[in-house]
Amino acid sequence: MSQPLPSSWPDQLTRFRQALNPYPPQSKVEPERGHAAVALILRAGAWGAEILYIERAAHPRDPWSGDLAFPGGRIDPTDGGIRQAAERETREEIALDLSGAHYLGALDDIVGAHLPVRVSCCVYGLPEGEALALRPNHEVSHHFYMPLARLRAPGRHIMARIDWNGGLRETPALVLLPSGRPLLWGITYRLTSQFLDRIGHPLPPLTDLSAG
Repeated sequence: MSQPLPSSWPDQLTRFRQALNPYPPQSKVEPERGHAAVALILRAGAWGAEILYIERAAHPRDPWSGDLAFPGGRIDPTDGGIRQAAERETREEIALDLSGAHYLGALDDIVGAHLPVRVSCCVYGLPEGEALALRPNHEVSHHFYMPLARLRAPGRHIMARIDWNGGLRETPALVLLPSGRPLLWGITYRLTSQFLDRIGHPLPPLTDLSAG
């Protein structure tokens, strides 16, 4: 059976904006932690909204080396705020200008479980039908879009063992790429899960791969 066509892109953006703005995002003011801002970017796909992810380039001094992420980075003193920082970092990392995008709102801050950082996330919808050729800089090795429906497909939401900081961590994760490629975990996983919860399409229950 074929899938039903999604509603119009403006209607989808309106629903996302309404879902993100029933209350102000929760900001965790913790001066001892570094503060970063990222952009969760949506585009219109054939079967509904798709989220943009990047794969960070390998670098020995980067704690997120090789991880899947949203474009973004630390907030500079010259930035006018969280939104300005997220947009600047997106321009620098993938040459995407969000000044013409639809700003939909922000998610609650996420605090790192093992690193002294808090991350704010701004959500954008790209104009429908606009062809965008992204040009990643040296910090990004790969980028791709993932449909929301595929994020919630059975078997993608797993408990995984991640090699991090010289040891193995068991953590929830999402399988977005073929076998052998990085999983989505950590702060970006938590932001993705929060966004899906807010729009009323939460992730399915975890699949424990070690149970078989």
